Amino acid sequence: MREPFFALAVGLQFENFLKHALESRRTNAIAFVGYNSHSLKRELLNSPLADNLTPVILCGGSGTRLWPLSRRMLPKQFQPLVTARSMLQETVLRANRLAGALAPIIVCNEEHRFLAAEQMREIGVQPRHIILEPSGRNTAPALGAAALAMRSGADTLMLVLAADHLIRDESAFAASVASASRCASTGALVTFGIVPDRPETGYGYIEQGAVLGAPGVFGVTRFIEKPEIDQARSFLSTGNFLWNSGMFMMTAAKYIEELGRYRHDILKAVEAAWEGQTQDKDFIRLDPTEFNACPSDSIDYAVMERTARAAVVPVNMGWSDIGSWDALWENSDKDSSGNALRGDVDVRDTRNSYLRAESRLLSVNGLDNVVVVETSDAVLVSARDKSQSVKDIVSHLANNQRSEHLSHSKVYRPWGYYESIDSAPGFQVKRLMLKPGEAISLQLHHRRSEHWVVVSGTARVTRGETVLALSRNESTYIPVGMKHRLENAADVPLYIIEVQSGDYLGEDDIVRFEDRYSRP
Repeated sequence: MREPFFALAVGLQFENFLKHALESRRTNAIAFVGYNSHSLKRELLNSPLADNLTPVILCGGSGTRLWPLSRRMLPKQFQPLVTARSMLQETVLRANRLAGALAPIIVCNEEHRFLAAEQMREIGVQPRHIILEPSGRNTAPALGAAALAMRSGADTLMLVLAADHLIRDESAFAASVASASRCASTGALVTFGIVPDRPETGYGYIEQGAVLGAPGVFGVTRFIEKPEIDQARSFLSTGNFLWNSGMFMMTAAKYIEELGRYRHDILKAVEAAWEGQTQDKDFIRLDPTEFNACPSDSIDYAVMERTARAAVVPVNMGWSDIGSWDALWENSDKDSSGNALRGDVDVRDTRNSYLRAESRLLSVNGLDNVVVVETSDAVLVSARDKSQSVKDIVSHLANNQRSEHLSHSKVYRPWGYYESIDSAPGFQVKRLMLKPGEAISLQLHHRRSEHWVVVSGTARVTRGETVLALSRNESTYIPVGMKHRLENAADVPLYIIEVQSGDYLGEDDIVRFEDRYSRP
């Protein structure tokens, strides 16, 4: 077992220590997880934490086990799985409710930048930064970029959260953050360990060591990969093992120091990508050449499993990573037959099932322990206990050059969205929605022509050298090779029906001349 590298010195009895902290209004958060004085806990939860706590929200991942709802272009963290808000929005709002929390830093893939920005606008949050990864390189480089963004205040605490986690007990979450913040302020790299309630084989585990001077903070004996079921049962029986939540707290300076010690190659690549950054509106674009050359590794492998400064805060806070349809069923409200229902669902003689309709009526009769998920272009029917293997379906689709794993029939763009209505060889019909004041790029196509019909709103159309104003039921034609642009200059959404025709209709047949969203 690692020897603790520090002790949290408490010169008073713990209750007197807490009272003294409250009376003096200290800005450092106090460890109280496990303490049974509910009144003191409530007082401490309402007292200010340190005012240098920056949530870092990692938005990577594709959520393949939640197909067909989660797709590469619209992964699970940007979707409303449990509540009316997306998982990202719930994560940011939860972090914002922590006393003393500063504006968050969001790290996401470049192709999701406008999803992240729009979802933050919807909940009234202005991030400190939105850092764009040119490609996925796992969590160690992503957190390295966030830490470098905070170099001017290197002692700032980073609360590292995944964008797709569910936490039902926010009081316990706040308590664990308070406990971890005091520990991390002394130089520890703290992880949050979930107290297990079953022998789960889908999570990694942490074996906790000795208490580090105050209740609620422990050393780390070891990290364990996802176990077989017999080993998981053994872990549960000892009471000494925790699920690895993938949530962390540390100072920016300490993470950079430890990353440089154990994976200098990653730090060097991330520093080069950071130095070569460009600013684009609210986004920080990391240098693509340098970042794409960065080795891919997780925080756990790169740093946490190697450092002598690891600590863990055990917590029971109703946590789930919503990693499968079965996990989503477990965390959803259910009817008297154990069914979790979303959308227009007609259910008869069916039990213990997750049933979700996105675009039409879904009728289910005489089934037990199943998952049925309907979207406009795909339907999943699976035994609930086989939902972990849905990722194999996604691999099969990719290997067979299908597109259903990439995007929905409705595809979001910074200007609004388009939705595929019909297609066959040689033609495609789409419905476009442009938000007020937005516009597509000035562009042309080499292999297709387009016919636009205004359904509602008013369109401004650039067609070669001519600019037209089109109202409801009016239309125009864009021949192959003509420069064109569609704009919505009104204060209401613009809806267009677009008919494409040609020998190739792919989205890559676009030559952009001007684009307000800085797309290539």
